[in-house]
Amino acid sequence: MLSAKAVVELQDELTKKWHQSCEEELAAEDPWLKAVAKQHQANFDLWHIEDEARTPDATNAEIAEVKRRIDRTNQLRNDLAEELDRALLAWLVAHRLPESDAPLHSESPGLMIDRLSILALKIYHTREEVDREDAPSRHVELNRGRLEILQEQRRDLAVCLDTLWVEVLGGRRRFKLYRQLKMYNDPELNPAIYSKNRG
Repeated sequence: MLSAKAVVELQDELTKKWHQSCEEELAAEDPWLKAVAKQHQANFDLWHIEDEARTPDATNAEIAEVKRRIDRTNQLRNDLAEELDRALLAWLVAHRLPESDAPLHSESPGLMIDRLSILALKIYHTREEVDREDAPSRHVELNRGRLEILQEQRRDLAVCLDTLWVEVLGGRRRFKLYRQLKMYNDPELNPAIYSKNRG
C-alpha cells in the first residue's frame, strides 16, 4: 500500500503539472495516491499563498486576507496528513496490524509524507533558481548546493518512510494517529476570537 517511491514521484509530477496549469486535475486513480495528492495540493496552495504575503507592495488589508487564507489552508494541510494516517491504520487493522506491543515510532507516515511534500516544493523552486537565465553565477552555484542538500534529505526521509512501513508490516514497529489539534482557527479555543465575540 505505501511506497515512498510512488509518493515522491507523484508529488514531483503534480508539482510540475500544477506550475504549468492550475487547472490540472488530481490524476491518481488509486484512492491512497489520490489522498496523497490532495494533501500535497494543500501544501502547494499554502506555498503560493505565503508568497502573496511577501509581495513588497501588498497592502495591510491584502496581507490580513492572505493570513486568513494561510490559516485555513494550513488547517486543511494538517487535516489531510491525519487522513493519510487514518487510511493507513484502517488498512493495517484489516490485516491485524500494527502489533500493539511493538515499539512506538515517534513520527507517523502521514507527517513524513507531509515533509516529503514540502521537500518536493523546495526542490522544484530551488531547481528554478539554478536554471534562471538572468541569475548571476554565484546565485546559481549557491542554489545548486542547496538542491543537492534537499535531494539528499528527501532520499533519506523516503528511506526512513519505507523502513518504517516494512517494520510495521513485520510487527516490529507501530505508529499512532497524532492529532495536531490546532487552536487558532477554532472560535471556542482562540482567545483573540472568543473574547472579541463576547464583547
